[in-house]
Amino acid sequence: MSLTTLERSTRPAASDPAQTAPPSRRWIRLAAIAAVVILLTVELVLGWHSLTGALSHLRRPHPGWLALATAAEIVSMNAYARMQRRLLQSADVRPPLLDSIRLAYAAHSLNETLPGGPAFSTRLNFQQMRRFGATPAVASWVIALSGILSAVALAAITVVSALAAGGNADWRHLIGLLTATILLILGARRIGRRPGLFHAPLAAVNRLRHRPENHGRDRIQDFLTQLKAARLRPALGLAAALLALLNWLLDALGLWLCFRAVGQPAPSVTATLLAFCAAMAAGTVTIVPGGLGIIDSALILGLITGGVAAPTAVAAVVLYRLISLGFIIGLGWLSWLRLHRTLTAGATPTIHTAPVPDPPTRRPLRRHR
Repeated sequence: MSLTTLERSTRPAASDPAQTAPPSRRWIRLAAIAAVVILLTVELVLGWHSLTGALSHLRRPHPGWLALATAAEIVSMNAYARMQRRLLQSADVRPPLLDSIRLAYAAHSLNETLPGGPAFSTRLNFQQMRRFGATPAVASWVIALSGILSAVALAAITVVSALAAGGNADWRHLIGLLTATILLILGARRIGRRPGLFHAPLAAVNRLRHRPENHGRDRIQDFLTQLKAARLRPALGLAAALLALLNWLLDALGLWLCFRAVGQPAPSVTATLLAFCAAMAAGTVTIVPGGLGIIDSALILGLITGGVAAPTAVAAVVLYRLISLGFIIGLGWLSWLRLHRTLTAGATPTIHTAPVPDPPTRRPLRRHR
């Protein structure tokens, strides 16, 4: 797979952030990567004794436990794919399950391995959801809501783990995420029912831009008419939330099973979850592909703080990252190749979608509960 082929299929032809980024930003990125490399070198030197002890545990991993850890990671990815599929179904878009799973794997690999991965991942999700039959408004809504649900699920697991460990929980972060989720769902429903709500703000913006008051109204009206199809019923919403939780819990279970695979006693569930949540939170702010070095260090430090011996923690984390960062991302790139071939061939899956409703007729606005 050549770099040219990858760039053509994953980035817009007209505007590429890498091409338009100022030189200062590129130097900052290079300096940050150099700092991470230095940090990893220092950690390697200081932790060489623990690393050699860890490698002795990795020489002969238990096949049964290794298979269970790998299965947990695979089912975790499938749970995320099913969550996005449930959200699409709320807008009467029903993609084939296999295509949804391929998309989840491919988007995850783009997000984890490419510089600026989230932008590539979002673009791929949008393209494929449009191919599934979703309108631009529905695809944007599903991408935004799936990200918020995933963040809420991780925050909820963190809060419960902290309470179980007898510590203080940061309720403000969880409440903020829950509020954002509720506002997104209710806001999309209300604006879809009353598209006239945006007329006054749009007119004000157009006056500031010295444009006609109705400038852009038709495009926004069409977008909001599409958004009206997104009706997240309680059953589908609950299923999506549970799948988001299952995605993180199975991922953490894969880490826990890696202790068994290296032949060492596993830490408590609470200690594993606390270390896992801290590492995943740290991995969201790193610019290094895959959170390499950042997530690993956070996991090891969290596990050692929880009472795990350093060689055991290093061995389990290395094995966990080999599965989650090596095997799963490898499957993701194979899925991306499959999706790329499908796009190149112009094939479309058999899907069932509801027709976009006609624009509402003009009538006096009423209060809606």
